[in-house]
Amino acid sequence: MSSSLAPLQGNRACALGALAAGCRFFAGYPITPSSEIAEAMSRELPRVDGVFIQMEDEMGSLAAVIGASFGGAKAMTATSGPGFSLMQENLGYAAMTETPCVVVNVMRGGPSTGMPTRPAQGDFMQARWGTHGDHPIIVVAPASVQEIYTETIRAFNLAEEFRTPAIVLYDEIVAHLIESVELPDRRTIATTNRKWAAGTERGFAPYAETDDLVPPMARPGEGLRAHVTGLTHTADGFPTQKPELVARALQRILDKIERHRDRIEKSETLGTADAEVVIVAVGIVARAARRAVQQLRAEGIKAGLLRPITLWPFPEGATRAAAERARRVLVPEMNAGQLALEVERLAGARGKVARLNRIDGEPITPAQIAAKVRELVADE
Repeated sequence: MSSSLAPLQGNRACALGALAAGCRFFAGYPITPSSEIAEAMSRELPRVDGVFIQMEDEMGSLAAVIGASFGGAKAMTATSGPGFSLMQENLGYAAMTETPCVVVNVMRGGPSTGMPTRPAQGDFMQARWGTHGDHPIIVVAPASVQEIYTETIRAFNLAEEFRTPAIVLYDEIVAHLIESVELPDRRTIATTNRKWAAGTERGFAPYAETDDLVPPMARPGEGLRAHVTGLTHTADGFPTQKPELVARALQRILDKIERHRDRIEKSETLGTADAEVVIVAVGIVARAARRAVQQLRAEGIKAGLLRPITLWPFPEGATRAAAERARRVLVPEMNAGQLALEVERLAGARGKVARLNRIDGEPITPAQIAAKVRELVADE
């Protein structure tokens, strides 16, 4: 049961991670820069008795994934910005019906058709708030090919454990990197399966309030009836608009994520314990920031890096702790300023957070980050 080292492209690593997690259904529509995921799944799923369907569009893709999940399969789709926009209504339906599924969004330049082959990070807020209403969501944001593999597995595990959609969010550059990846024997990979309901139909409630706030699902074919609707509903699954019942039901699906932050949140720090300037970055920009931190430290400037790996729920505790110790915080990102909004909310002091943004389809370089940090240090 040994592991192997293999050169992999990021998108192919995503497909292999999904298969290792137990994904056996993929429905999708080709879209740059995520198409290699669908290509890989079309080849690999039949080999493990899985099902691949190319759908007519992204709306149908996520609808098919939701249906397959309720049919008992671990299911996934993959897309990019325009397709992710089309999926938002069904994403809300999955959240309301508590349907485990994984959606991969490989970010590209936008809005609209934008720049299909250029990188961007403009979907941070859409991943959290894209569908209407208050809803739970989990978003992981890998920054390397190895991490795409492991975080795709973790996304499936979190989706199954908490009965919720989980999004794997990364940019075009990471998607198309080719790096050496450690692939463990699949028999050694820890995977999570959803709780299945047991017993008779008498008294069964498909959305029951359990101790962990995650109700068990009815396994198809075992005689338990589940009424499924996107309308606000009670524990029996049937619609209601009674304020007290609506509030209770919606609060439960929000709390099942909030109360289990310790099982969901994940972040990485580098040199934040004594940093005068902390850089908060995600994806390929975090890799540039890591290099900038190394350069700055060599110059005697105490810089550090906080990298959210779970983007939503946002790692609030880690961000507060890192910002508290630092004199300034820098948020470089390939958008007009989205991640910075969360950091500013948590930094604790007005004007403490500086921004470095790029929206031209080019990545932010280590040199640009280092230059901005030097500027901040000189202004103190």
